[in-house]
Amino acid sequence: MVLIDDFSKLCVHTQTTKPWTIEECISNFSSVGIKGISIWRHLLEGKDLKSIKTMLDAHQMDVVSLVRGGFFPAIEVKQRDLALEDNILAIDQAAALGAPLVVLVCGADPHQSQEVSRQQIQEGITALIPYAKKNKVKLAIEPLHPMYAGDKSALVSLGQANKMCEVIASHMVGIAIDVYHLWWDIELKNEIIRCGKNNNIFAFHVCDWRVPTIDFLTDRGLMGEGCIPVRQIREWVEEAGFNGYNEVEVFSERLWGQDQKLYLEDIKKSYLNNT
Repeated sequence: MVLIDDFSKLCVHTQTTKPWTIEECISNFSSVGIKGISIWRHLLEGKDLKSIKTMLDAHQMDVVSLVRGGFFPAIEVKQRDLALEDNILAIDQAAALGAPLVVLVCGADPHQSQEVSRQQIQEGITALIPYAKKNKVKLAIEPLHPMYAGDKSALVSLGQANKMCEVIASHMVGIAIDVYHLWWDIELKNEIIRCGKNNNIFAFHVCDWRVPTIDFLTDRGLMGEGCIPVRQIREWVEEAGFNGYNEVEVFSERLWGQDQKLYLEDIKKSYLNNT
Protein backbone atom coordinates (compact mmCIF):
# COMPACT_ATOMS: atom_id res chain seq x y z
CA MET A 1 0.00 0.00 0.00
CA VAL A 2 1.51 3.30 -1.13
CA LEU A 3 0.85 6.07 1.39
CA ILE A 4 0.77 9.76 0.56
CA ASP A 5 3.41 11.69 2.48
CA ASP A 6 3.31 15.17 0.91
CA PHE A 7 0.97 17.61 -0.82
CA SER A 8 2.56 17.59 -4.26
CA LYS A 9 -0.50 15.93 -5.80
CA LEU A 10 -3.16 17.65 -3.70
CA CYS A 11 -5.68 19.73 -5.62
CA VAL A 12 -8.70 21.42 -4.05
CA HIS A 13 -11.82 22.44 -5.95
CA THR A 14 -12.98 25.97 -5.35
CA GLN A 15 -16.45 24.56 -4.63
CA THR A 16 -14.95 22.68 -1.68
CA THR A 17 -14.40 26.06 -0.01
CA LYS A 18 -17.59 27.56 -1.40
CA PRO A 19 -17.71 30.69 0.83
CA TRP A 20 -14.49 32.01 -0.73
CA THR A 21 -14.09 34.08 -3.89
CA ILE A 22 -11.70 32.90 -6.59
CA GLU A 23 -9.10 35.35 -5.29
CA GLU A 24 -9.48 34.05 -1.72
CA CYS A 25 -9.16 30.46 -2.93
CA ILE A 26 -5.95 31.20 -4.81
CA SER A 27 -4.40 33.15 -1.93
CA ASN A 28 -5.43 30.77 0.84
CA PHE A 29 -4.65 27.53 -1.00
CA SER A 30 -1.21 28.81 -1.91
CA SER A 31 -0.46 30.05 1.62
CA VAL A 32 -0.78 26.52 3.06
CA GLY A 33 1.20 24.77 0.33
CA ILE A 34 -1.66 23.62 -1.90
CA LYS A 35 -0.63 24.24 -5.50
CA GLY A 36 -3.39 22.42 -7.38
CA ILE A 37 -6.70 24.18 -7.97
CA SER A 38 -9.78 23.21 -9.97
CA ILE A 39 -11.91 26.25 -10.70
CA TRP A 40 -15.70 26.31 -10.78
CA ARG A 41 -16.96 28.58 -13.51
CA HIS A 42 -19.49 30.61 -11.51
CA LEU A 43 -16.58 32.22 -9.65
CA LEU A 44 -15.40 33.71 -12.96
CA GLU A 45 -18.58 35.67 -13.64
CA GLY A 46 -17.75 39.35 -14.00
CA LYS A 47 -14.03 38.68 -13.60
CA ASP A 48 -11.19 39.65 -15.90
CA LEU A 49 -9.62 36.33 -16.85
CA LYS A 50 -6.25 37.89 -17.60
CA SER A 51 -6.11 39.25 -14.05
CA ILE A 52 -7.08 35.86 -12.60
CA LYS A 53 -4.41 34.16 -14.72
CA THR A 54 -1.84 36.69 -13.51
CA MET A 55 -2.77 35.97 -9.89
CA LEU A 56 -2.59 32.21 -10.48
CA ASP A 57 0.87 32.58 -11.98
CA ALA A 58 2.06 34.88 -9.19
CA HIS A 59 1.04 32.25 -6.62
CA GLN A 60 2.50 29.44 -8.74
CA MET A 61 -0.85 27.66 -8.85
CA ASP A 62 -1.45 24.76 -11.21
CA VAL A 63 -4.96 24.91 -12.69
CA VAL A 64 -5.94 21.24 -12.88
CA SER A 65 -9.36 21.64 -14.47
CA LEU A 66 -12.28 23.95 -15.14
CA VAL A 67 -15.63 22.79 -13.78
CA ARG A 68 -18.04 22.37 -15.39
CA GLY A 69 -19.30 21.96 -18.94
CA GLY A 70 -21.78 19.45 -20.30
CA PHE A 71 -25.58 19.35 -19.90
CA PHE A 72 -25.99 18.36 -23.54
CA PRO A 73 -29.38 16.56 -23.67
CA ALA A 74 -32.66 18.34 -24.30
CA ILE A 75 -35.79 17.68 -26.29
CA GLU A 76 -35.61 21.16 -27.79
CA VAL A 77 -32.95 21.69 -30.46
CA LYS A 78 -32.49 25.28 -29.29
CA GLN A 79 -31.50 24.08 -25.82
CA ARG A 80 -28.96 21.69 -27.26
CA ASP A 81 -27.50 24.50 -29.35
CA LEU A 82 -27.27 26.75 -26.29
CA ALA A 83 -25.48 23.97 -24.43
CA LEU A 84 -22.87 23.76 -27.19
CA GLU A 85 -22.36 27.52 -27.02
CA ASP A 86 -21.83 27.33 -23.27
CA ASN A 87 -19.33 24.50 -23.67
CA ILE A 88 -17.42 26.54 -26.24
CA LEU A 89 -17.29 29.35 -23.68
CA ALA A 90 -16.01 26.87 -21.08
CA ILE A 91 -13.22 25.84 -23.44
CA ASP A 92 -12.35 29.50 -24.00
CA GLN A 93 -12.24 30.09 -20.24
CA ALA A 94 -10.08 27.03 -19.67
CA ALA A 95 -7.63 28.11 -22.35
CA ALA A 96 -7.43 31.63 -20.89
CA LEU A 97 -6.63 30.28 -17.41
CA GLY A 98 -4.24 27.58 -18.57
CA ALA A 99 -6.55 24.73 -17.55
CA PRO A 100 -5.83 21.62 -19.61
CA LEU A 101 -9.25 20.13 -19.01
CA VAL A 102 -12.97 20.89 -18.82
CA VAL A 103 -14.95 18.47 -16.66
CA LEU A 104 -18.29 17.53 -18.21
CA VAL A 105 -21.38 16.85 -16.13
CA CYS A 106 -23.16 15.48 -19.15
CA GLY A 107 -26.80 16.07 -18.28
CA ALA A 108 -30.12 14.30 -18.84
CA ASP A 109 -33.62 15.29 -19.85
CA PRO A 110 -36.32 13.59 -17.76
CA HIS A 111 -38.80 14.01 -20.63
CA GLN A 112 -36.96 11.61 -22.90
CA SER A 113 -35.31 8.21 -22.58
CA GLN A 114 -31.85 7.73 -21.13
CA GLU A 115 -30.78 6.22 -24.46
CA VAL A 116 -31.76 9.37 -26.35
CA SER A 117 -29.99 11.53 -23.77
CA ARG A 118 -26.84 9.44 -24.09
CA GLN A 119 -26.92 9.79 -27.87
CA GLN A 120 -27.23 13.55 -27.53
CA ILE A 121 -24.32 13.58 -25.08
CA GLN A 122 -22.17 11.69 -27.57
CA GLU A 123 -23.17 14.00 -30.41
CA GLY A 124 -22.51 17.10 -28.32
CA ILE A 125 -19.05 15.99 -27.21
CA THR A 126 -18.12 14.92 -30.73
CA ALA A 127 -19.15 18.33 -32.07
CA LEU A 128 -16.82 20.04 -29.57
CA ILE A 129 -13.70 18.02 -30.36
CA PRO A 130 -12.33 20.23 -33.19
CA TYR A 131 -12.67 23.36 -31.06
CA ALA A 132 -11.21 21.64 -28.01
CA LYS A 133 -8.27 20.40 -30.06
CA LYS A 134 -7.67 23.86 -31.52
CA ASN A 135 -7.51 25.32 -28.01
CA LYS A 136 -5.57 22.38 -26.50
CA VAL A 137 -8.23 21.77 -23.87
CA LYS A 138 -9.31 18.19 -23.20
CA LEU A 139 -12.81 17.08 -22.20
CA ALA A 140 -13.45 14.75 -19.26
CA ILE A 141 -16.75 12.91 -18.95
CA GLU A 142 -17.72 12.57 -15.29
CA PRO A 143 -20.17 9.69 -14.75
CA LEU A 144 -22.44 10.48 -11.81
CA HIS A 145 -24.16 8.34 -9.18
CA PRO A 146 -27.42 6.75 -10.45
CA MET A 147 -29.45 8.99 -8.13
CA TYR A 148 -28.68 11.84 -10.56
CA ALA A 149 -29.84 9.99 -13.68
CA GLY A 150 -33.08 11.97 -13.95
CA ASP A 151 -31.62 15.39 -14.60
CA LYS A 152 -27.85 15.62 -14.12
CA SER A 153 -26.36 12.69 -16.03
CA ALA A 154 -27.53 9.86 -18.25
CA LEU A 155 -24.07 8.37 -17.70
CA VAL A 156 -24.18 6.69 -14.29
CA SER A 157 -21.35 4.18 -14.34
CA LEU A 158 -17.73 4.03 -15.36
CA GLY A 159 -18.67 1.26 -17.76
CA GLN A 160 -21.06 3.57 -19.64
CA ALA A 161 -18.45 6.33 -19.73
CA ASN A 162 -15.79 3.90 -20.95
CA LYS A 163 -18.08 2.72 -23.75
CA MET A 164 -18.80 6.27 -24.88
CA CYS A 165 -15.12 7.20 -24.89
CA GLU A 166 -14.30 4.11 -26.90
CA VAL A 167 -16.95 5.00 -29.48
CA ILE A 168 -15.83 8.63 -29.71
CA ALA A 169 -12.21 7.45 -29.92
CA SER A 170 -10.46 10.81 -29.53
CA HIS A 171 -7.39 11.54 -27.42
CA MET A 172 -9.15 14.79 -26.48
CA VAL A 173 -11.94 12.95 -24.63
CA GLY A 174 -11.49 10.95 -21.41
CA ILE A 175 -13.00 10.45 -17.99
CA ALA A 176 -13.01 12.08 -14.55
CA ILE A 177 -13.29 9.33 -11.93
CA ASP A 178 -15.06 10.58 -8.79
CA VAL A 179 -15.19 8.18 -5.84
CA TYR A 180 -18.45 9.70 -4.56
CA HIS A 181 -20.25 8.68 -7.70
CA LEU A 182 -18.61 5.34 -8.44
CA TRP A 183 -17.52 3.65 -5.20
CA TRP A 184 -20.59 1.37 -5.07
CA ASP A 185 -19.95 -0.31 -8.43
CA ILE A 186 -18.87 -3.98 -8.13
CA GLU A 187 -17.18 -3.65 -11.54
CA LEU A 188 -15.24 -0.53 -10.55
CA LYS A 189 -11.76 -2.07 -10.43
CA ASN A 190 -12.19 -3.77 -13.80
CA GLU A 191 -13.59 -0.61 -15.36
CA ILE A 192 -10.70 1.46 -13.97
CA ILE A 193 -8.29 -1.01 -15.57
CA ARG A 194 -10.21 -0.73 -18.85
CA CYS A 195 -10.13 3.05 -18.63
CA GLY A 196 -6.40 3.05 -17.98
CA LYS A 197 -5.64 0.73 -20.90
CA ASN A 198 -7.28 3.29 -23.16
CA ASN A 199 -5.33 6.17 -21.56
CA ASN A 200 -8.67 7.71 -20.66
CA ILE A 201 -8.20 8.53 -16.97
CA PHE A 202 -8.01 12.32 -17.11
CA ALA A 203 -8.91 13.22 -13.51
CA PHE A 204 -9.48 11.70 -10.07
CA HIS A 205 -11.82 13.27 -7.48
CA VAL A 206 -11.96 12.31 -3.80
CA CYS A 207 -14.27 12.87 -0.83
CA ASP A 208 -16.39 10.50 1.30
CA TRP A 209 -19.95 9.24 1.70
CA ARG A 210 -21.25 9.89 5.22
CA VAL A 211 -23.51 7.31 6.87
CA PRO A 212 -26.22 8.22 7.42
CA THR A 213 -26.16 11.00 4.88
CA ILE A 214 -28.68 13.79 5.33
CA ASP A 215 -28.47 15.25 1.81
CA PHE A 216 -27.43 13.52 -1.40
CA LEU A 217 -25.87 16.68 -2.80
CA THR A 218 -24.47 18.75 0.07
CA ASP A 219 -23.54 16.29 2.80
CA ARG A 220 -20.30 14.86 1.48
CA GLY A 221 -17.51 14.22 3.93
CA LEU A 222 -13.77 14.55 3.98
CA MET A 223 -11.87 11.38 3.27
CA GLY A 224 -12.13 9.12 6.31
CA GLU A 225 -15.52 10.46 7.44
CA GLY A 226 -17.54 7.84 5.61
CA CYS A 227 -17.63 4.44 3.95
CA ILE A 228 -15.78 4.94 0.65
CA PRO A 229 -12.51 2.96 0.36
CA VAL A 230 -10.75 6.04 -1.02
CA ARG A 231 -7.18 4.77 -0.62
CA GLN A 232 -7.99 1.46 -2.34
CA ILE A 233 -9.62 3.22 -5.28
CA ARG A 234 -6.66 5.61 -5.55
CA GLU A 235 -4.34 2.64 -5.74
CA TRP A 236 -6.44 1.09 -8.53
CA VAL A 237 -6.36 4.37 -10.44
CA GLU A 238 -2.59 4.69 -10.06
CA GLU A 239 -2.04 1.06 -11.02
CA ALA A 240 -4.04 1.82 -14.16
CA GLY A 241 -1.47 4.48 -15.07
CA PHE A 242 -2.83 7.71 -13.64
CA ASN A 243 -0.23 9.95 -12.00
CA GLY A 244 -2.03 13.28 -11.79
CA TYR A 245 -3.59 15.25 -8.96
CA ASN A 246 -5.94 13.89 -6.32
CA GLU A 247 -8.71 16.49 -6.41
CA VAL A 248 -10.64 17.11 -3.20
CA GLU A 249 -14.21 17.92 -4.22
CA VAL A 250 -16.53 18.24 -1.22
CA PHE A 251 -20.04 19.72 -1.19
CA SER A 252 -21.04 20.15 2.43
CA GLU A 253 -23.25 22.70 4.15
CA ARG A 254 -21.74 21.46 7.43
CA LEU A 255 -18.17 22.14 6.29
CA TRP A 256 -18.97 25.35 4.41
CA GLY A 257 -20.31 26.69 7.71
CA GLN A 258 -16.96 26.28 9.45
CA ASP A 259 -14.00 28.65 9.53
CA GLN A 260 -12.63 27.94 6.06
CA LYS A 261 -8.98 28.38 7.02
CA LEU A 262 -9.32 25.79 9.78
CA TYR A 263 -11.27 23.60 7.36
CA LEU A 264 -8.38 23.82 4.88
CA GLU A 265 -6.07 22.38 7.52
CA ASP A 266 -8.57 19.55 8.08
CA ILE A 267 -8.52 18.88 4.34
CA LYS A 268 -4.74 18.50 4.44
CA LYS A 269 -4.86 16.14 7.43
CA SER A 270 -7.59 14.05 5.84
CA TYR A 271 -5.68 13.93 2.59
CA LEU A 272 -2.54 12.53 4.22
CA ASN A 273 -4.33 10.11 6.52
CA ASN A 274 -7.09 8.73 4.31
CA THR A 275 -6.30 9.18 0.63
